Order: sequence, then structure tokens, then C-alpha cells
Amino acid sequence: MSQYRAQQQAPVDEPEANPQGEDHVPDDEQQDENDKDSQPSEPKGDYLNVASRPFLMKILQKQGDSKVLFADKVLKFTASGKMKRRNLIITDFAVYIVDPETDGLKRRIALAAVDKMCLSDLNDNFLSIIIPTEYDLLMASTRKTEIATCLFEAIKTSAQYELEVSFSSSFEYNATADLVKEVQFEEVEGGVRTRILMKK
Repeated sequence: MSQYRAQQQAPVDEPEANPQGEDHVPDDEQQDENDKDSQPSEPKGDYLNVASRPFLMKILQKQGDSKVLFADKVLKFTASGKMKRRNLIITDFAVYIVDPETDGLKRRIALAAVDKMCLSDLNDNFLSIIIPTEYDLLMASTRKTEIATCLFEAIKTSAQYELEVSFSSSFEYNATADLVKEVQFEEVEGGVRTRILMKK
């Protein structure tokens, strides 16, 4: 990947003020409105039909991107534990987070900046993208496996290294540059209980 693409800057979805305590994530909030579309089927990749949305195409073209590998609605977690609906777009050069209400680019992460992906080893919807040079990205999606596979393959092809993928019952992520949180998963009757804790 050219240095030009890796170093392009985009607006950053700034983390909110440091939270106190623990965030409980209700089970029903982990599911986004794609539930009805999440039945087993061949991976489609672009669930937003980006080519038919001029504002999304404009964002990609402004950054010199055009090849969409994956696009879908996700829930993004802020530093304070709030969940925000976002459009996630993965191209062959970067990950984009777009606000669907304002059509504004909130964050662009070059694939070469991604160091690791963390997922639980249970049947939940959470994944975290670890970016050492910035703060990390925690999301929930009913298509987390497809996102993880797409990102792994995109980085292997474009950035020419194998992305580390970690599966466990808990993982840490940087909610801001100086705030570390831990996501814990516990299998309970009827599903998976998820807790997000602030590390001391």
C-alpha cells in the first residue's frame, strides 16, 4: 500500500469524556435492525448498496477509495459506553465509520494501522479492532464473523501481513488513548451476558 494512502487523514470520531464504573449491555441492544437479514446465506458483502448512495461514494472517492469489500450497519460503542448506530465500510485500503443520520465521515482507519482483532469465543455480536497508533474500535454486529473474515483477507491482500485474531471470554481495548476497558462474556441461559468494565 502506498504511503500516501496510509497517511491520509480523515475526521476522527472523538471519544467522549472518561466514564466511571461499569457498563451493562442489554441483550436486546446487541441486536441491530439487521436481525431479519442475518439468517444463514451466502455472504453478500455490501449490505448497504454503497454504489446507490451518492454521499457514501463521495466519501470514498474523496479518500481515493472505490472498491467496497463490506458495508453494513453496526453499533459502535463510545468511551462512555453509549451505543451509536454507524455505517461500517471496509475497502481494500481502509475501514470507514460513517454517521447514517448526518452522512458524515466519523473515522477512517488505514488497514496498515490495524494490529489485531479481538472477539469472544461465545455466540455474541461483539468485536474490537485494535489500532495501536490511535484508540480502538468496539462494535456489535450480527455479521461479526463476516466482518472479521473480510478484514483479515483485506489486510492480507493489501497490507501484506496476517492480522492477529484473538478469541477469548474477555478482552481489553483502549476506549480512548488513556482509558482501558475490559469486555467480559459469560454464557447464560438463553444467550450470552456481556459486561464492559473500566480497568483501574
